[in-house]
Amino acid sequence: MPQFSTQTLDKVQEIIGRYPEGRHKSALLPILHYAQRELGSGWLSPEIMDYVASLLNIKPIEVYEVATFYSMYNLKPVGRYVLEVCRTGPCCLVGAEKIQEHIENTLGIKEGETTPDGMFTLKTMECLGGCGYGPLLQILEQFHENLTPEKVDALIADCRQKAASMN
Repeated sequence: MPQFSTQTLDKVQEIIGRYPEGRHKSALLPILHYAQRELGSGWLSPEIMDYVASLLNIKPIEVYEVATFYSMYNLKPVGRYVLEVCRTGPCCLVGAEKIQEHIENTLGIKEGETTPDGMFTLKTMECLGGCGYGPLLQILEQFHENLTPEKVDALIADCRQKAASMN
């Protein structure tokens, strides 16, 4: 079974301690973030979700319900960089569909797929909350606004450069 590092487990216990006995499920969202980042290489396997359930003394189905509801949790392996394109009305009115198509053509993948090298995954999202700045794209935890194909190309190149410098 997967397990958090001692340092992360200390943080998890601190988060759990914020809530009264019997209400530890309230700590689920932040703990799932830690689990996805540390244990899952960006995604949550059933084993990882079972481990989180055991930490919170809740049923695994309670974790699955939350993880499948929120788009910020990945239930299958993803690339190092997840490109999340906003696909709600305001962004589509200003070209989100063209941005998605450009990414698909540039990377050779469709929505929900990962590049063969494991570098990029493309996802579409329901409202990233920047309706006045669309089209909008989120990479990791950073938003990119007023996108054009050229801006997207520069973002992809930047991700590749950062990945190369980490290796």
